[in-house]
Amino acid sequence: MAAPQKDAKPVKTGGKEPQPLIIAKSPAEEQRLKLERLMRNPDKPVPIPERPKEWTPRAPPEFVRDVMGSSAGAGSGEFHVYRHLRRREYQRQDFLDRLSEKQNMDEEYLMKIEENQKAAEARTSKRRKKREKLKLKKQMAKKAKVESKKESDKEESSASDNDSEEREAEDDAEVPSFVMGKR
Repeated sequence: MAAPQKDAKPVKTGGKEPQPLIIAKSPAEEQRLKLERLMRNPDKPVPIPERPKEWTPRAPPEFVRDVMGSSAGAGSGEFHVYRHLRRREYQRQDFLDRLSEKQNMDEEYLMKIEENQKAAEARTSKRRKKREKLKLKKQMAKKAKVESKKESDKEESSASDNDSEEREAEDDAEVPSFVMGKR
């Protein structure tokens, strides 16, 4: 808590110890004092004001009773009435211009978001196709490898079968005890 200042005066608050009245000399000091006051009782809820509603001009009258004329006999007070009407009409027109500008900006923003989403989807689909193509290539290469391995295994097995059959044929044949044709 801040030390009492020279120009601080004690103020009595219902039964509690008197607190000095401190006058803020700068906006930063004023903010510091508000925060200190809020932090004296941290359990107390802090009032957060709601966002103020946007100003809307009064609707133009449907029927104007006192129409300004260009007569030379208009009094001096009529100028002020005219000036207020003109100011109100200018405010209304400015409000409508800002409203239409805001709507245009919102539409542009939504269109830009939509375009960005379409571009992102196009990039994603292109990359997805590329991944699928690569995946298919890998699968085809794997199948070809498996098939070539099977074929080589079949060739080896058929070659080994032929070798084993030849060996068996050789083993099964009777070995002649004598060689014919030789004397």
